[in-house]
Amino acid sequence: MTATKRAIDMTMVAASAASEKLGENLVALDVSVPFVLADVFLIASGRNDRQVAAISDSIEEKMLEAGHKLLRREGKTTSRWILLDFGDIICHVMHEEDRVFYDIERLWKDCPVISLAEIKVPQEM
Repeated sequence: MTATKRAIDMTMVAASAASEKLGENLVALDVSVPFVLADVFLIASGRNDRQVAAISDSIEEKMLEAGHKLLRREGKTTSRWILLDFGDIICHVMHEEDRVFYDIERLWKDCPVISLAEIKVPQEM
């Protein structure tokens, strides 16, 4: 089984929102086979706690506008690793140091990567 079209569409909304706030190293993994609670993990990095919070806020806002309800949020108080659960997708917004340390992509390395090529990345000034 693979991620549903709905989950992939949700992933594109969330990835676009993260990209708008200059989220870095965006990776979407189809975890539908080994993880029955969600279809996709979206992972994004921020350079500092404020940026991690801003990326998270942007994802929440854009997902709500698209009609997707946030089910759970964890880690907002410290803004080092914020987990946003939208049911079909789970977004991990991490401080770049924590992302390197926990290396969650390695844990899910057998899962297919979902292309985010259509996401427009803002140009740096």
